[in-house]
Amino acid sequence: MFDWLQHFADWLIYSVFGISAQTHLGESLNFFVLDTIKIAILLFLVTILMGIVNSYFPIDKIRNFLSRHQMYGLEYLFASSFGVITPFCSCSSVPLFIGFVKGGIPLGITFTYLITAPLVNEVAIAIFIGAFGLKVTALYVGTGITLGILGGFVLGKLKLEKHLSPWVQNIITNAETEEALEEEKQTLFQRFPFIIKEAFGIVKGVSLYIIIGIGIGAAMHGFLPTHFFEEYINKGQWYAVPLAVLMGVPMYSNAAGVIPVIQVLVAKGVPLGTAIAFMMGVIGLSFPEAMLLKKVMNWKLIAIYFGTIAIFMIISGYLFNIIL
Repeated sequence: MFDWLQHFADWLIYSVFGISAQTHLGESLNFFVLDTIKIAILLFLVTILMGIVNSYFPIDKIRNFLSRHQMYGLEYLFASSFGVITPFCSCSSVPLFIGFVKGGIPLGITFTYLITAPLVNEVAIAIFIGAFGLKVTALYVGTGITLGILGGFVLGKLKLEKHLSPWVQNIITNAETEEALEEEKQTLFQRFPFIIKEAFGIVKGVSLYIIIGIGIGAAMHGFLPTHFFEEYINKGQWYAVPLAVLMGVPMYSNAAGVIPVIQVLVAKGVPLGTAIAFMMGVIGLSFPEAMLLKKVMNWKLIAIYFGTIAIFMIISGYLFNIIL
């Protein structure tokens, strides 16, 4: 989908600026250009899409549909399944998080998507099958979906909406007011200019956080050596799994970028469960993601979110080590 953007980043950094692709600086700058533009485009398109959806499906009806007790938790399964089919990393899924919240989707269900999307997607599945076979892949996919459902369910039960940022609270309030006033009066064609304007406003509102977050991720992506982590998680101590999750957080990457690293770690003797826990920390939690999330929630909610997911990742790592 973004091959053209990768070519643009390669051309800009390696040809226009003349920085070698073999250097840490070149790799970091290429990563920064690619992900900054990609996330801005995703945020813009998702905001437009949610604006169109809201024009046809009133916010209160969507909220009531996804909040009905009669669904017996299927709404979490739907959100997790949607996360599987969207090939986004942790930072790329943040724009959809904003769109879901703006659209009135309950926070727990939104968190389910935010957890699952970076962990399990068709790109990760394809690479995982080639690297570890069908059995491990099936277990990994099932674990990722379960992790998303449980994490979203737990976070949803904690009633954390009050910890969303004033910026998001204002977006939600405005969206509900505008929907109530205009859904019967305006056609989609009439509303479309407003939807475009709103999309630009949201991109502008989070642009600084995108730049800071991706900048941190790019520096870590280009300059932190893999063997630095390998030295510490290659041991069999009981704390290897939680340490692997914590050490994975600074190494911001997507599934396609980190799975080959996991292959190397396993080949060098790192237990598979420990290696997968490390991978989950890399693609499911990251400092850049925290910077982006700061725009939509306060630090307390970010800490609760990261802590809850880290605990589930650690449990998954131990289970993988026991089963495999």
